[in-house]
Amino acid sequence: MGAGSEWTEQPAVKRAVKAPVTSHRPPAPSHLKMFNQIWAALLYLYGILLNSIYQCPEHNQLTTLGVDDKEFPDPHLGQWYFIAGAAPTKEELATFDSVDNIIFNMAAGSAPLQLQLRAAIRMKNGFCVPREWIYHLTEGNTDLRTEGRPDMKTELFSSSCPGGIMLKETGQGYQRFLLYNRSPHPSEKCVEEFQSLTSCLDSKAFLLTPRNQEVCKLSVTDL
Repeated sequence: MGAGSEWTEQPAVKRAVKAPVTSHRPPAPSHLKMFNQIWAALLYLYGILLNSIYQCPEHNQLTTLGVDDKEFPDPHLGQWYFIAGAAPTKEELATFDSVDNIIFNMAAGSAPLQLQLRAAIRMKNGFCVPREWIYHLTEGNTDLRTEGRPDMKTELFSSSCPGGIMLKETGQGYQRFLLYNRSPHPSEKCVEEFQSLTSCLDSKAFLLTPRNQEVCKLSVTDL
């Protein structure tokens, strides 16, 4: 009986069947989490490397009267349209929130080292608002000083966009870049390049004028 029970005992048979254990197990959740963390860290380091390699494109200052009498002011006189602005904060662009479009006329002033700027501003409510400024040039550099605004400085920069010019205005509590063009509707690429450049210069707040309404007329004496 002892030998017979040895061969017929059911629990012994079950243990023999269950003995093999499969070796194909799915990856443990902790391993997947670790892999994702390593991959995210590699992508982060790659982004830092790209940022360290990439440099903001340089913007060249325009030549003023004190730098080159032969060139200035002729290339920069005449009509300009305000296209877009950029600044470190939205508040520094708030003065343009109610503006639809602006046309400017730059002319030589009545005195040496002086420029006269007139503007006709079309507000979003349809009204036209005239404005006028006198800029004083500083011999030997590209800084413009606004008459009656000793705290304000304007710098002129070239633009890669055909017919474009860029200004940097700095005053008490604000700094902003402004894009102007000879055409009221420059290409989208021009605007994108301006936004990309100014964002690289820590001016991520951006404003694009609608320019949906008719441009206000400048007086004959302005032209």
